[in-house]
This record gives sequence, C-alpha cells and structure tokens, in this order.
Amino acid sequence: MHLDTEPPSWRRKSNQNPLDSEKKLESGQSPITKRQRLVFQVHITRGDHEGRSMIISWVTPVEKYPNVVTYWEAGTKHLHKLQTHSEITTYRYYNYASGYIHHATIKDLTFDTKYFYEVASNEVTRQFSFTTPPKLGPDVPYTFGVIGDLGQTADSNRTLEHYMSNPIKGQAVLFAGDLSYADDHPNHDNTKWDTFGRFIEKSVAYQPWIWSAGNHEIDLASNLEETDPFKPYLHRYYVPYKASQSTSPFWYSIKRASTYIIVLSSYSAYGKYTPQYKWLEQELPKINRYETPWVIVILHVPWYNTNHYHYMEGESMRVQFESLFVQYKFDIVFAGHVHSYERSERISNIKYNITNGLSLPVRDINAPVYITIGDGGNMEGIANNFIYPQPNYSAYREASFGHAIRDIKNRTHAYYCWQRNQDNEPVVADSAWFFNRFFSYGG
Repeated sequence: MHLDTEPPSWRRKSNQNPLDSEKKLESGQSPITKRQRLVFQVHITRGDHEGRSMIISWVTPVEKYPNVVTYWEAGTKHLHKLQTHSEITTYRYYNYASGYIHHATIKDLTFDTKYFYEVASNEVTRQFSFTTPPKLGPDVPYTFGVIGDLGQTADSNRTLEHYMSNPIKGQAVLFAGDLSYADDHPNHDNTKWDTFGRFIEKSVAYQPWIWSAGNHEIDLASNLEETDPFKPYLHRYYVPYKASQSTSPFWYSIKRASTYIIVLSSYSAYGKYTPQYKWLEQELPKINRYETPWVIVILHVPWYNTNHYHYMEGESMRVQFESLFVQYKFDIVFAGHVHSYERSERISNIKYNITNGLSLPVRDINAPVYITIGDGGNMEGIANNFIYPQPNYSAYREASFGHAIRDIKNRTHAYYCWQRNQDNEPVVADSAWFFNRFFSYGG
C-alpha cells in the first residue's frame, strides 16, 4: 500500500534521474520545475459516449492533494465556477511505487464550448483549457490527429511537435497503442511512464486523446513476479468504456461530431463467443449513419501489412471480424505495431471457405481502408523491411516516422494526409480524399 509518509520508490531508490529520457528529447519540450512537480502528467480523454463529459487525470508524487479540479466556461469564471473531486489510485510494480494518480470526471458540459480547468495546491496553480466537441450531426466537420507507437525519443518529439504545429489543426487524437515503452527498459522501468506522461502533457492536457492499448502496455514480467497484465496502463489511463456497455476498458465506442469511433483490443480474446466479439456484435446495429455517417476503428495489430515485421500477426482477428466491417461499411481502420507507414486500397478477403481457393484480398467498395500508423517514434527503430514486389492492395507505404490528419468535411467527404518527420516543414507525403461508404454508395 502506498503510504502518505513515504515518497514513491522511483524517487527513493533509483540512482537514475527520472527526467533523463526527457533530456534526450529535442528542444520544444517545456522543462519541469520543482513547483510543477506537485501536479504533473495532466491529461484528458472523453468521459462519456456523446461528448458532454471529460476525464481529467493528473499525478501528485508525494501527497494525495490536490484532489480537486476546478473548471468553468470561458468568460464565466466568477459566475459559474464548478469543482469535482478525483478518484485516486496507486500501484506498485517491482521496486517502483507510483505517485497518487487522480481521475476526475466532469459532466454536463455544453457542446462546442471552451472550458478552462485548473488543479491547484497551496504552492502552485496549473491551468489548462479544452474545447468540447460540437453537437452530433451528419455534416458536422471535425479534425482528428492520428498517432501510434509514440514512445519518448527524439523521433517521438518530432512527431508530437509536427502534429501540434500542423496547419490543419487536430481537435482530438486517435491513438493506436504503445505509449511509454517502459517495458523495453530494465525491470520494466516504470519511471518511464512518468516521463512519458510529462512529455505528452503539452498536447493531451488541452485536447483529448482517444486511447487503445498495444503490446507494450501488457507489462507482464513473471521473472519480476509481475503477473497482472496492463497494470500501469489501467491505473494511469482511464477510458469511458461503461458508457457503451462494454465490460472492459480495452474495447469501447464513442461518438464525436459526425464520427462513430470503435476501439478494439488485439490482445484480448476475440473469438465468436468472447465478451469482445459479443459486445461488437451488439454495438454495430446501434450505429445511426444518419447521425454519425463516418465509422472509424482503432486497434493495435494491423490486418493488412506488407512489412516483414509483424507480418500476419493480425490474421486471426481479421478472419473473425472482417466480414462485419464490410457488412456495416466501415470507412477506415487505424492500427499501429509496425513501425512504418502504410495505407491500403479498399479491400476485403472474406470469401474463403477452405475449399474454394478464394484467399486473396480483392477490391471491395464496401470495405474500409486500412492504415498502419505505428510510426510515432517508439524506441526500437524504423521497420524498413517491406515485402517486394509491393502487393497491388497496398496503395502507399514508407519506412519513416510521422503522424496523420483525418479532416472530415461533411457526410460524404473527408480529407486524409500523412506527414513524414524528415520534412522540416509540414509537408504532406501521402494524401487521399475519402468518400463515405454509406452515403456515397446507397446506404
């Protein structure tokens, strides 16, 4: 149990400065002052299904306080100042003890409204802001950033800085898994979860990131007697899974503007009678394309991947779910895991029945486009071992780090672009116009 009188073990035992990995980042990251360490790793995500709630999270390293978030609409601080207390959790991992991790859910927000919020102690007040999404509707424009496999390296910092400086301003981030890469360090060094939280704060404290879990969140280490999967991730990153009647934070859905977003888990059971499969089966008929015409899926392991790295790892999940994606005319599927970039054509491979030999991907106007966006920066290097010749179902691929933008215009059209990190300025390396599957092809 974490004791009030005892500071976390990462401050007590480690000879390594917990900010060492941050020092390796390129300039552009705000330094962490002694005073700010009282409230740090501030991040926000959606708190409900419709868009009128936000989960605000932060860490206090030594004490349980401050445990209150104060918030107000822009321009109304002295008239309508509200407060919500946080739920507090802690955890231990091998020789590490976390600080106090706070999650406060603020509700009944007004659509399309800027809010300020602050977490204050006797010594310091940290103030941030966010804007709620517009009210749901088929022609409501909205812009998403898309990032995967970020990590906290110099390449990671370039990705985040490029996203934040992109002239097409993202309003929320779709994150395709693999956050801190703490498990790639000796003893799954959980101080890396703290440094990662501070690294991304400059974006995620101001706009929600929609989380999905990757393999680097599993954090199983039997040699360390750590046998609870996803322990650090589950304590640190809350998601509104219960709002969509999910039984697990690893699969859930939200609606945002004109988009229905479905998060699935590559590392949970997904067979026909499993909780994840049954949830998705029950979820799909609830999608009203006249309200949210665009359907986006986020998962971690790509189903269509022409890189030798992680080749066909997603095949069993594809076989289980792909026919549903085609039946319901999903628009796009984002995945990470492979540390490069790739965009497919609209393809499916759902006709094979063991004996008919129809086992190749084919063009299918009802199928989604599959995009691998595991190129955030990680710490393992770029995946530069593509299969040659390039299969005809692969529209574009490149072994570079970067990020993407999904700019929805109305019920029928959306613009998509990917920007590689080698470009010092925001230069588009790959782009495409998307035509909505439901409205463009007869519902």
